[in-house]
Formats: sequence, C-alpha cells, structure tokens
Amino acid sequence: MAIQRILIVDDSPTERYYLTDILVQHGYIVDTADSGEEALLKLRAEKPDLILMDVVMPGANGFQVTRAIARDPVLKEVPVIICSSKDQETDRIWGMRQGARDYLVKPVKPGDLLDKIAALAALG
Repeated sequence: MAIQRILIVDDSPTERYYLTDILVQHGYIVDTADSGEEALLKLRAEKPDLILMDVVMPGANGFQVTRAIARDPVLKEVPVIICSSKDQETDRIWGMRQGARDYLVKPVKPGDLLDKIAALAALG
C-alpha cells in the first residue's frame, strides 16, 4: 500500500505543525483537522492513505473517532496511528482495540513515526 496522503488530527496547533513539518520533509502530502468531528468530515470528502490521531481533544476523543472509522464500511481500510501523550499500556491496548494499527507516545520521535509509516506501507 502506497502511503502519500496523511491526515493529522490534533487540537494542538503546535503538534499539527511539528508532525506536518516532519512528513512534508519526507515527501508526504498532509492535511490537518483540529477535532474528531472535522476529521470525519474531511475523511468522507477526501480519503487519506493514513490518519495520525490524537486522543485528548474537545468533543469526540481520538478513541471514539478511531472506533467510528473502524466501523465505517467506506473508511475502515484507512489505517490509524494514534499519537497521544497518554502513555499507559492500558491506553495503548484500548487504542488498538478501537481499531488503531499502531500507537506512538508524544513527543513523537521523527524516526519512530517514519518507521511506523514504512511498516504500514510494507504490509500493503
């Protein structure tokens, strides 16, 4: 699976900028959403190849949005990597149970992020 278009979902402008900068430098096309609700609208309008999902956001949290994506027949093929400051093992397990393909703890290290994306792309 080729990954080119990535949607970053995070309510922090700083975090969106940080992740966008890493990805654009490595040739990815990036779109952003600052809430779960905005993410779902953007997903339906233009389906990305990958979603980087924050957990703690106003409105629908990242776990809820990931679950909605995983249950949607049209969107469920889009992989989600959760990028969260929640660093407990129970958070990681819960995120994976909601449908996430992977889980990164903030601050996200650029090499770790790029490795996770490459691993998903290799799975095809």
